[in-house]
Amino acid sequence: MKLNKTLTMMTMTLSLSGLLAACGGNDTTNNDTNMSDQMEETMDGTDHSGMDMSGSRDVPEGLTPAENPTFEVGDTAIITEAHMPGMEGAEATIVEAYDTVVYSISYDPMHGGERVTDHKWIVHEEIIDAKADAYEPGDEVTVDAEHMSGMGGSTATIDSAEETTVYMVDFELDNGERVTNHKWVTEDELSAN
Repeated sequence: MKLNKTLTMMTMTLSLSGLLAACGGNDTTNNDTNMSDQMEETMDGTDHSGMDMSGSRDVPEGLTPAENPTFEVGDTAIITEAHMPGMEGAEATIVEAYDTVVYSISYDPMHGGERVTDHKWIVHEEIIDAKADAYEPGDEVTVDAEHMSGMGGSTATIDSAEETTVYMVDFELDNGERVTNHKWVTEDELSAN
């Protein structure tokens, strides 16, 4: 019986080691990884197992700080949408606020696998060789962001576009895990406390 427990613990340890190694990909946009990367699915059924919930404070060149954001840096707000399980209802602390065009996109990951649909969000400045004007639904773009494994460099179809204020936020998932520098939450996905 003791041997079975030992073998089980060794198997779990090796599995966890492999999982952590898989999370340590080379990402130039988001340098931090955490266990939330392994979440299975969003509410809409899209597999977001490679999403970097936490990230660095680095932002794309040309992103303009918001002049009059509804929520100022340091404010708290409630997240009203769930890009990932555990987000909806979380109290977020505003880290940064930017005025830009935000897009939901669909794309085939660079490493293969199922198509990701209606991924929220990338900003205009995360598009390679972006034109000056906003893109429209149906346009194809090349993504320069690695919010999820295989996203960077992929050709994506724009599903929606909106000029708005986007926020980088810190928050705690409903399982207690802390997420820092999460990119992006839109102004209409936040409500005052």
